[in-house]
Amino acid sequence: MADRVLFVCHANLCRSPMAEYLARRLLADQPVTVASAGTDAMDGMTMHPYAMEVAAESGAAPADFRSRTLRAEYLADATLVLTATRRQRSVCTSLAPAALHRTFTMLQFGRLAAAAEPATEPADDPLGAAIAAAARARGRLQPAAPDADDLRDPIGGTAADFRRCAEEIERSLRPLAVLIGAAG
Repeated sequence: MADRVLFVCHANLCRSPMAEYLARRLLADQPVTVASAGTDAMDGMTMHPYAMEVAAESGAAPADFRSRTLRAEYLADATLVLTATRRQRSVCTSLAPAALHRTFTMLQFGRLAAAAEPATEPADDPLGAAIAAAARARGRLQPAAPDADDLRDPIGGTAADFRRCAEEIERSLRPLAVLIGAAG
C-alpha cells in the first residue's frame, strides 16, 4: 500500500483541494497517494470555481472533485497530515491523538522540509524518511511567528488571490517532493 498524504482545510473547497491536485502533480512519480478533507466540510460539494481553475492548470480534471468531512479514519490512514492552519492541525490531533507527530501545517512542514538534510541512500519508506528528516530539522530552526504557519484562506477573494494561495502551497510542497525523491 502506498503512503498517503492528507490535506486538511476548513471546508475542503479551496486550499486542501488545490494542495491535493498540486501534490498529485509534484509527487506523480513517487509511491504516494494524496487526498483531502475539511474540518467543517459538507460532503459532496464541488470545488470553488477559482480553485477548480488552479487545479485544472495542474493537468487534472477537477470537475469530479467532491468535498469530504474530516473523519478520524482518514487521519489514521494518513502517513502525513498537512493542514492549512494551526486551528485545523489542532482539530486533527484532537480527533486522532496518535497523528500528532505526523501532523503539521503545510507552511510549517514546508519550512522544516526545506531545512532538512535529504537522505543519502534509498529508504524502504521514502515518505517516512522525509517526515523524519523534517522533524530533525525542527531543532535547527528559529521558531516562526505563530501566524507564519497559517495559510490565508482565499475565499471571498479574486482569482489572483487563489493563484497566490496555490503558489504558496506549491512552494511549501516542493521541499517534500525533494526529500521523498532523495529517499526513494
